[in-house]
Amino acid sequence: MSPLRVVVADDNPVVRSGLAALLELHDVAVVGEAGDGRRAIELAARLRPDAVLLDVRMPVLDGVAAAGRISAHAPVLMLTYTDDPAVVRAAIRGGAGGYLVHGSFTSDELVAAVRAVAAGERNPLSPQAARALVAAVRDAPAAPTADRSRYGLSARETEVMDLIARGLANREIAARLFLTEKTVKNHVNRIFTKLAAANRAAAIARWLGTEGTEERRR
Repeated sequence: MSPLRVVVADDNPVVRSGLAALLELHDVAVVGEAGDGRRAIELAARLRPDAVLLDVRMPVLDGVAAAGRISAHAPVLMLTYTDDPAVVRAAIRGGAGGYLVHGSFTSDELVAAVRAVAAGERNPLSPQAARALVAAVRDAPAAPTADRSRYGLSARETEVMDLIARGLANREIAARLFLTEKTVKNHVNRIFTKLAAANRAAAIARWLGTEGTEERRR
C-alpha cells in the first residue's frame, strides 16, 4: 500500500519539521510544506495530496479562509493551537473535515486522524472542538422535519445521515444497519450530492441546521 501523501501548512517552520518527522515515521509522506494559506492552496491544487494539515493563524491568508478553497482539492484537517469556539465552527463550516488542538492528542491519535480525514470516514475532533460544535447544536433552533425533506433523501439515506450526525464511521453504520460498508459508502456519496456538501462536517451542519449560526449571532 502506498503511503498517504499530505501537505503541512503552518507558519512555524519548527512545527512543520516536527510534524513531517513524526508523520513519516508512520508511513505518511509529507509532499509539500507551506507557511501561509495562499501557498497551501497552491500546493493542494498542484499536488492533490490525500490530506492537508492546516494551521489557523498564518500570514497572507489564514487557515479558516483557506480551508474552503483547499477542500476542493483535498480533505482538510485543522491542526492548531487555536481553540476559540467561533473559529472551530467557522473552520468546519468552511470545509475542514476535522479539528485538532495541539496538546490534546497523542502521536498515534494524530496519525489516526490524518488517515480518517483522508478516507472521509469520520471527523476527528479535539475535546475543545467537539464542545464548540455541541454548543452550536444546543443553541441553534431545531431544524424542522420539513426543512430536511427538501433534500430529497430516501428513508434509508435519512437513517444513514442521522447516524453520520451522531459521529459514526461507515463501518459502524454498516454494522448498525446490517449493510455492507460499500453500500453505506454509496449512500454517503448520494447524501453528499443531495445536500451539496463536500464532506461529513458540512453535511452534518446542513442536516442539523447549524450552518451559518455564527453569522446569525453577529
